[in-house]
Amino acid sequence: MCGIYGITYNRYNADQISEKLKRINFRGPDLSAQKPFENRVVLAHNRLSIIDLDPRSNQPFSYENKVHIVFNGEIYNFKDIKSELVKKGYNFRTESDTEVICAAYLEYGTELPNMLNGMFAFVIYDEINNKLFGARDRLGQKPFYYLLNNDGFEFASQLSAIQLHNKNLSISSKSITQYFAWGVVPDPYTIFNEVNKLPAGHRFTYHISSKKFSISKYWDIDNANTKPFTGSFYEAKSTLSHLIKDAVKIRLYADVPVGVFLSGGVDSSLVSAMAQNVTNSQVKTFSVKFNEKGFDESIYAQKVANHLKTDHYIISCNYNEGLDLIDSFNHYYDEPFADSSAIPSMLLSKHTRKKVTVALSGDGGDEMFIGYQRYHWMKQVSTLYKTPKQFRDFTAFLLNAAPNYKLKTISKGLRFNDLNSLYLASVTGIDASWIQSDFDYLDIEEKAYLENSKKNIYERMSDFDIKAYLNWDINTKVDRATMAYSLEARSPLMDYRVVNFAQSLPTQFKYKNSNQKIILKNILYDYVPKSYFNRPKSGFTMPFSDWFRNELKDMVLSELNDQGLRQIPNIDIDEVKLRINQHMDGSWNRYPLIWKLLVLKQWMNNNGKGYPIV
Repeated sequence: MCGIYGITYNRYNADQISEKLKRINFRGPDLSAQKPFENRVVLAHNRLSIIDLDPRSNQPFSYENKVHIVFNGEIYNFKDIKSELVKKGYNFRTESDTEVICAAYLEYGTELPNMLNGMFAFVIYDEINNKLFGARDRLGQKPFYYLLNNDGFEFASQLSAIQLHNKNLSISSKSITQYFAWGVVPDPYTIFNEVNKLPAGHRFTYHISSKKFSISKYWDIDNANTKPFTGSFYEAKSTLSHLIKDAVKIRLYADVPVGVFLSGGVDSSLVSAMAQNVTNSQVKTFSVKFNEKGFDESIYAQKVANHLKTDHYIISCNYNEGLDLIDSFNHYYDEPFADSSAIPSMLLSKHTRKKVTVALSGDGGDEMFIGYQRYHWMKQVSTLYKTPKQFRDFTAFLLNAAPNYKLKTISKGLRFNDLNSLYLASVTGIDASWIQSDFDYLDIEEKAYLENSKKNIYERMSDFDIKAYLNWDINTKVDRATMAYSLEARSPLMDYRVVNFAQSLPTQFKYKNSNQKIILKNILYDYVPKSYFNRPKSGFTMPFSDWFRNELKDMVLSELNDQGLRQIPNIDIDEVKLRINQHMDGSWNRYPLIWKLLVLKQWMNNNGKGYPIV
């Protein structure tokens, strides 16, 4: 796990590139190094040593003086690939996955990403053909930013490394609007007009002499469900159980201590159970608790840990520590990012790092196996969407007259033309009238997954969230939160074999009669009693709603006063002020909006100064 950087033209000297590495050295504090090549190519790297701790595996890494690489991530099947390459006559001098990528590139060329089971963002300088080749993993677990202009090509693991020493950037007004809607700046865009993200599941080639740049997709989910699983539920359960167990097992391999994030929910409990099952030692597990009423779920994690007999640690979150993380938030999430669960994720990572260097997580289970509460809510409301529009409009009129803000929100939801539009609104904001922009933030390529006529609404929502929410939000949150403290997170449920198999399953194996993640739960109950999970699903949230009315009230009112709001583009100031007041008087929970605005305002104060908004 590391931070990478590179550039193909002579814009920055060695000291400036060192400063760029230093800006993101939390991603890899063990070694920072850069290497210049002919044709003005420079590759640079911050290393967090996980596999083969020997300096022989330091990067930039060269293989037979033919290819040179900077690589961020882990390849879990590298030993299998290495074994095949040895049969083909390749020689190796390290025990690292980095060297295997280089040799595999020489053997398989641009088909290399299809060979890899892992999370990765890498760039190979092919010296013989004078080109760069790179790729990002299938689900976007590892980040990749790039700037392409007439001078050449520049790339990095984080936006701030490209931004440093570059005043020729402009803030994107469109990206701000997208951020307001999605809570993130979606791929392939960034907060700067001149910088892009390489989309998940894509590879690229950059020819240094001609400056020709091309991108292609090497992986996608099965839109047409061309290989449906035809066996029984119990056959599916057996297959999936073996896949997940192997996904956990190969992610436990490291030359440093490994643990597991355990929230007490289905996904993290399953990963913890599998980890304890496949290892002979006692697994370390970690959870976080809050002092505020209704936010402490650590009791459930402790119960699961006791049953599995893991070595469990509970991290207590207090207000002061949470406030400190808010202040440093934009140093690590170096473009606006409004998922408030990033703060407890940072807190969990900060203290977990004191015990281990790698932590497994349960991320991906909700998207793959139809687990989010909003999927169930869509099932409930779908009945109303079978009625005439006039009836829905009348029902909406009656609900809107109620004083309860939740009923008013449902009222707005009933006015959409179809379920696809309603679902998009449910994840971007049922009432976005406070956003003032002509830009259509719903005009995204990923919408095609939601509109896919070959699948039912539940599979379409799941597909959309895999391509959008999981990639843009969850993976960004986990990468930045863990990397902030030089901790590597690994997600077995995002193993592409698990994803492909989940895609092939009938919907009723995943969701039926209001029961969600059915097959995952059935596997879990072989390890942990079912009674442990007879409770409503909860998210990983902070008590911001209370804090914004109490401890953080002064901060909100000072940052988002009239003067502060005038500095924020693309908003209706009067509408925003009304909503802030509604939150403060307790009539409406507006904390997500307030958090979005605070994050953007702080980013503009700390990261966006001096850049025009275009």
